[in-house]
Amino acid sequence: MPKLTNRPYFKGKTVFIVSLLVIGVTALTVWLTGIQYHRALTTNFYLALGVIGSILFVFMSYGLYKGVGLKDDFPKYRSYKTGTFMEYDAVGRFKMPDTDVGDGLAGVVLSILLWVVMGIVFLLLLLFLEVLFWFSLFILIMMLYWVFFSALKQVFNKAEQTRGNLFLALTYALGYTLLYTGWLFGIVFLSTVI
Repeated sequence: MPKLTNRPYFKGKTVFIVSLLVIGVTALTVWLTGIQYHRALTTNFYLALGVIGSILFVFMSYGLYKGVGLKDDFPKYRSYKTGTFMEYDAVGRFKMPDTDVGDGLAGVVLSILLWVVMGIVFLLLLLFLEVLFWFSLFILIMMLYWVFFSALKQVFNKAEQTRGNLFLALTYALGYTLLYTGWLFGIVFLSTVI
């Protein structure tokens, strides 16, 4: 089949954000309906996976039938060099300073000053941990995006073959949906058997 000249594209960042929203709405729906019916946890997993699998199937079927491609528009973060964020020399052990300030008025004043200084140090440590948390979350989202994007890229590489052919588009979409969600159904099933 000839190359598609005016091929429509889904943007990767948009697809990823919509997918996260679909997962969130699915989880919220399962949770809200589960409150009324008191279903088992595995039943909730089956329901959530069924909803996500159905949406994935419809999305891939539409994209394959229309011959849609997937364009990676997520920003590149490859210029990061390790060791430039924090450079340190970790030779030896970390030793705590001696905080014995003595008795009397001078001891009380020094204790209060040390308390204020340690409060500021702990505040700075909490700020550092917050930055570390958000940085870790950012890296996790980037990894999820890459895995999700590369998986859908494999699907939409078949779009040139399936454009306008509904049966072939549905066949590929069903196959990829079973590959992407079937193993999760298997894990949930095995958890009930074991």
